[in-house]
Amino acid sequence: MPLLEVTGLNLFVRGSQGAVQALRHLSFKLERGRSLGIIGESGSGKSLTVQTLMGLQPENTSATGSILWEGQELIGYTERQWQSMRGNRMAMVFQEPMTALNPVHTIGRQVAEPMLLHKSLDKKTALQAAIGLLERVGIANASARANDYPHQFSGGQRQRITIAMALACEPDLLIADEPTTALDVTVQQQILDLINDVAAERNMALILISHDLGVISQNVDDMLVMYGGQIVESGPTAAIFRHMAHPYTRGLMAARPRLDVPRQPSGKPFDLLTIPGTVPALKDLPRGCTFAGRCSFTQERCFDNQPQRVGIPSFQPQEAEYSSLGVHQARCLRPEAMRPGNTEAWK
Repeated sequence: MPLLEVTGLNLFVRGSQGAVQALRHLSFKLERGRSLGIIGESGSGKSLTVQTLMGLQPENTSATGSILWEGQELIGYTERQWQSMRGNRMAMVFQEPMTALNPVHTIGRQVAEPMLLHKSLDKKTALQAAIGLLERVGIANASARANDYPHQFSGGQRQRITIAMALACEPDLLIADEPTTALDVTVQQQILDLINDVAAERNMALILISHDLGVISQNVDDMLVMYGGQIVESGPTAAIFRHMAHPYTRGLMAARPRLDVPRQPSGKPFDLLTIPGTVPALKDLPRGCTFAGRCSFTQERCFDNQPQRVGIPSFQPQEAEYSSLGVHQARCLRPEAMRPGNTEAWK
């Protein structure tokens, strides 16, 4: 049985002009000890997806579909039931540690707090456990620094502290929402290595959100590509990078800065490739494919017909050992146009 199984998840946001659908028919699963990456532009629904998984979506929303946790339905949970899950069975590392930490409490107290709430430890025992966690995540002289406040630490150290907080109750699922956004490149890799190491040590499931294909390619077993509140491509990470079967995924890859591309005769690099247009507003989503207005492969039928997820023959049987999804799919009316070697667009 998967640790987490999401089926047909929809999220509706109520506003002054009625309700709009922010998440549309999301389905995926995640097993204990496996990792899942979610990638997409700002506004694609990445963060809203994991907020919904933790019952943290905005109050003016309503969710339908199914979120099963070890076979138990989470849709319809009360706030009290969610409180017993959050920070205990599932925990999140946020992208901006300074806003995740309370500036008026010591870090020792903040790391110990989940254990006081969920494990009923006394303060002394919880503080000793917190110091051990701070040592594990690489905070030097942890017993003394447990008495310091967030502003006394660097950005990388603060992110290590939020990881320690997330690990306090040994959760089954760790969610990292763009955990390296505000950090320099060297510290980014240290934080990603730390997250992967602790997830492996404790056999936790991991969801990693990023806008960086390079981060996703090196750190997760499976991946979801999101656009306009939908999953447009999903499957084992190796399979997707072997054959990107959706125009949006291929466009994201083409837009990455590269050092191995030819230069102009003057020696200057060519302009960076971009995906034309902008993400449509939720209230203005087209009737057909949400990506049709920006896609170089579009045909007239793409504007009128909603594409369904179709299987892509790039999945290799030996990859099943490392995959929770077990199949490579793309939501496209023209998957044949994405065959390897096609140079129609996104060169």
